[in-house]
Amino acid sequence: MTDELAGLLAAGERAAFHGRPAAGVAPLQRAVEAAHAAGRDDEATAAAWLLGVALGAAGRYGSALAVLDPLAEHGAAAPPARRLFAALAAATAASVHRQLGRHAAARTLDDRALALAGDSAEAVFDARLGLAADAVGLGEAQVAETELARAAEVAQGRPDWWRQRVRLEWVRTEVALLTGDPAEAARCADAAVTLAEVSGAPRHVAKGLLFLGVAEVERGDRPAAVATLRRAATLAESLGCLPLLWPSRAVLGALLESEAPAEAARHLAGARSAVLAIADDLPEELRSGWLERPDIAALLGSSGE
Repeated sequence: MTDELAGLLAAGERAAFHGRPAAGVAPLQRAVEAAHAAGRDDEATAAAWLLGVALGAAGRYGSALAVLDPLAEHGAAAPPARRLFAALAAATAASVHRQLGRHAAARTLDDRALALAGDSAEAVFDARLGLAADAVGLGEAQVAETELARAAEVAQGRPDWWRQRVRLEWVRTEVALLTGDPAEAARCADAAVTLAEVSGAPRHVAKGLLFLGVAEVERGDRPAAVATLRRAATLAESLGCLPLLWPSRAVLGALLESEAPAEAARHLAGARSAVLAIADDLPEELRSGWLERPDIAALLGSSGE
């Protein structure tokens, strides 16, 4: 049982961080079941958190929250492992809400993650970086810069933290875009892509390319942006990562609309399909907000139907 469980957890983690996230769902579901059956609550909790990560990365947001929310409900009095994963689950659930455009809800969850993090550097980092990203979404540049600096301080001196270092560069990119510095945004996004490539993390490469493409648009380098976003979209599609696929294709469609209308139409159709697939997995109270979000509604409305 121990070898089987370890194998399932390893397969799920590889898929979540180094492959197609959806490929990790089945082994992680089996890992949760096997751990519970063996009375190994800590492993069950770890597997459930990884399952939430894999589901969210694939764009199955409703399913991800159904797994993460119960984990995040454990309080400060829970056993140490349960409390740690409660903090990580709250931060991961916050990321899902950010992707849905619900930045205030995400901030509440990141605050909870920070309160539960205790002396776990990993959990503190996730919460602090999440709070920085929440502030970006809420247009609060000073708060974003403060929380970003706090997260960077936690990560300092930890060269093995490849995932955290990539995510730092993502949020640095977002802050630079928010404060009107597209050149710095492009530099940070490029650093994220390079580190993700070295770390063998294609999903993180795709997200870095998405950020880089947006930064190049803002910098006025349209040809570079088109090339970068094509790479981002192709990689995101190969990985089945809907959260990265739809914005990559949506921006490409807008950029190519005048010079390559047929290609633009294909990109926009792909973006719409991804957006609707995300909606299909959401509970009604979140689905309506997602579909009514201004950028999503504009994308769906541009189909001409």
